[in-house]
Amino acid sequence: MKLTLNGIKDRQDWEHAGIGLPSYDAGALADRTRTAPVWVHFGVGNIFRIFIGGIADQLISEGLMDRGIIGAETFDYDVVEQIYRPFDNLILSITLHGDGTTDRKVLGSVTEAVKAQYSDAEQWNRLKEVFRAPGLQMISFTLTEKGYALTRADGTYFDFIKADIENGPEKASSAMAVVTAMLLERYRGGKFPLALVSMDNCSQNGQKFRNSVLEIAGEWKKRGFVEDGFLHYIQDESQVSFPWTMIDKITPRPSEKIAKELEEAGVEAMQPVITSGKTYIAPFGNAEGPQYLVVEDSFPNGRPALEKAGVYMTDRDTVNKSEKMKVTACLNPIHTALGPYGCVLGYELFSDEMKDPDMLELARRVGYVEGMEVVPDPGILSPKAFLDEVINERFPNPYLGDTTQRLSVDVSQGIGIRFGETIKSYMAKFGDAARLNGIPVAIAGWFRYLLAIDEEGRPFELAPDPMVPELQEQMAGIVFGEPDSLTDQLRAILSNENIFAVDLYKAGIGEKIEEIFREEIAGPGAVRRTIKKYLGC
Repeated sequence: MKLTLNGIKDRQDWEHAGIGLPSYDAGALADRTRTAPVWVHFGVGNIFRIFIGGIADQLISEGLMDRGIIGAETFDYDVVEQIYRPFDNLILSITLHGDGTTDRKVLGSVTEAVKAQYSDAEQWNRLKEVFRAPGLQMISFTLTEKGYALTRADGTYFDFIKADIENGPEKASSAMAVVTAMLLERYRGGKFPLALVSMDNCSQNGQKFRNSVLEIAGEWKKRGFVEDGFLHYIQDESQVSFPWTMIDKITPRPSEKIAKELEEAGVEAMQPVITSGKTYIAPFGNAEGPQYLVVEDSFPNGRPALEKAGVYMTDRDTVNKSEKMKVTACLNPIHTALGPYGCVLGYELFSDEMKDPDMLELARRVGYVEGMEVVPDPGILSPKAFLDEVINERFPNPYLGDTTQRLSVDVSQGIGIRFGETIKSYMAKFGDAARLNGIPVAIAGWFRYLLAIDEEGRPFELAPDPMVPELQEQMAGIVFGEPDSLTDQLRAILSNENIFAVDLYKAGIGEKIEEIFREEIAGPGAVRRTIKKYLGC
């Protein structure tokens, strides 16, 4: 069985294998979408494929939408060549339930994948054509937090952003510059309205997205690439809106075990690939069942009936509270606390780490104790019920195959959001954050992880993170087994508000983090002893 438009015509084989097929004509859907697009998505990786693609599939299946999604990729073009085109853009969705059962379904909702690459004239012009379409309603994004960043920790532009600013719209390469260039195309084609919807785990993601687009456009204006009218167009949220969102669905990297099971069931070529851009991806996506998407209902050119597919459509304040609930208290902080420690303690699977009483106590302390003290209540979701589901059902699910390495990717880009907001809330409520213990233990654990030496003194490989070289340079001289080798190496990092969103010494926990870290580098077994000491395990 081949995962192609022709391959799924033999429905009997697929159904015999327990794999559902689209109830609609995926080829006809692709034709309609190509000529009159409604929805484009940037960042065509795993969470987009199974979550956003699944939302669109449901709407199309129920007759609530008659166009699919056009995917656009600004970074890893191999994904388009290796995962989309050979499979006619079809996606095999695998939902992993906690009892070991799975739901398998082919999604035909993604109808095209475009490389947003200015050096490929055909693809670049196709993207321009899409953005000129008057009926285009929304552009959604799953880029990860770092996709919106223009500057380093010291506030200077990344080199690739500097190049985008100097080279102008026709040679845009970064996601933010590409999107701004395409907005310019839409402006020149008729000034049609549009919603740009970040679905990434960033605090106030819509505002962060808007700021980045406006900054690039402003720099282009200084250099004569764009006119004042374009700035007015993208600044007017009745024309170009940037809705805020909260998204939540655990989507681990594709499982080799599932690939083997699919191939044994008769589906060809299911093995994951690692692209030249280091993306780990497969023709299928696997994820948990629970999912949440809360979206500010601000769409100046209309939108699909997202609420019919379980999306919470609401106001900005409710989105902000939902996002803070999840990202700063009930889920992401626990991932960020336990991921690095899991690597240090030798856990590969996160579900195994969740069986560790000390790690479970750290999760409880960060979530139930410290997070719940200041968590916003969005009303549409109960923070306590949400956290209960996370701790008791979602994180322990052994069939997800989620890894501690994945949870440690790009920690530097999110640690300020995931801990900094709670720290600031404690400062506002109590004057300082000195009463915190779980979060200081978590931050100290991240520094311990950055030494790339496990609990037994063995080296291990760190997960990808753009700031690792800079951070390790600042930590130079710290030696495992020599607590006194820690002098003032952490001070510049702990006081860096670009990393933590607050000076942790002013918050009253900088020295505490230093002391925890000093104890954790004492030698083999020191991490476990230190955690027990500070959390009273």
